Amino acid sequence: MKKTLVLGASPNPERYSYKAVAMLRAHGHEVIAIGLRVGTIKDLNIVKGTPTITNLHTITLYLRADLQKPLYEYMLSLHPKRINFNPGAENPELEQLAQNKGIETCEACTLVMLSIGNY
Repeated sequence: MKKTLVLGASPNPERYSYKAVAMLRAHGHEVIAIGLRVGTIKDLNIVKGTPTITNLHTITLYLRADLQKPLYEYMLSLHPKRINFNPGAENPELEQLAQNKGIETCEACTLVMLSIGNY
């Protein structure tokens, strides 16, 4: 299973980040949810800020590029194996920074990846 940080998590069940957290957990992945506001997704707390996370496999982004910029250093410091840019979160600048550090990047929908067994 792939320990995943969902960045841009929302407690609103209509949001894709909410659905992604729920689906990731249903598939057995450990999930850390960081959002702009605290709340919950089912029984998982959404936290704010930049907590220390170890052994992270994937960061899946649900923040638009301008909201990502202040978090570049934080994201890269977590040394993920992959950063996934969901639709609306595409960011060529961050993709290049990550690739320069040997981090795999992809532009794909986490929900689709999970649905087709490609996560």
